[in-house]
Amino acid sequence: MSSPSKRREMDLMKLMMSDYKVETVNDGMQEFLVEFRGPQESLYQGGVWKVRVELPDAYPYRSPSIGFVNKIYHPNVDELSGSVCLDVINQTWSPMFDLVNVFEVFLPQLLLYPNPSDPLNGEAAALLMRDRPAYEQKVKEFCEKYAKPEDAGITPEDNSSDEELSEEDDDDSGDDEPILGHADP
Repeated sequence: MSSPSKRREMDLMKLMMSDYKVETVNDGMQEFLVEFRGPQESLYQGGVWKVRVELPDAYPYRSPSIGFVNKIYHPNVDELSGSVCLDVINQTWSPMFDLVNVFEVFLPQLLLYPNPSDPLNGEAAALLMRDRPAYEQKVKEFCEKYAKPEDAGITPEDNSSDEELSEEDDDDSGDDEPILGHADP
């Protein structure tokens, strides 16, 4: 296995182990969907998006392609395609970055600090610069309309973690007391 494919595999596993729900596309490691939640204390708080990630053959030496699947209102996200305009991903990507950086740092920073001077959504950028309260209201409307868990393909039973599911499956005793362990004989 070549170094880029080892790195791709390692970064994807690291992302999965960081409590992100990841769904591979076509059972490969080059394209997948990630559940992304809006950052706390932001206009996007409470929103849930499905983000499409495509890793180029030369990853990590070339940046991943990132796009929102369900709609989001933001100056630096194309409203139709969901493509993200983010310098750190598009121009200044470094092999030192990984997929966890994208979801824990870069995307939250993008949502917290929109850049209306470099827009992919000109309407959102103009509204942000012209009438911030109206922009904030439109962001909230989009979150309520397009960024509910079911819009990202999440069903209520998906909200429990794998550990909770396995605990429920393993508990055949029928009593509600948690089993803390068994003494050695």
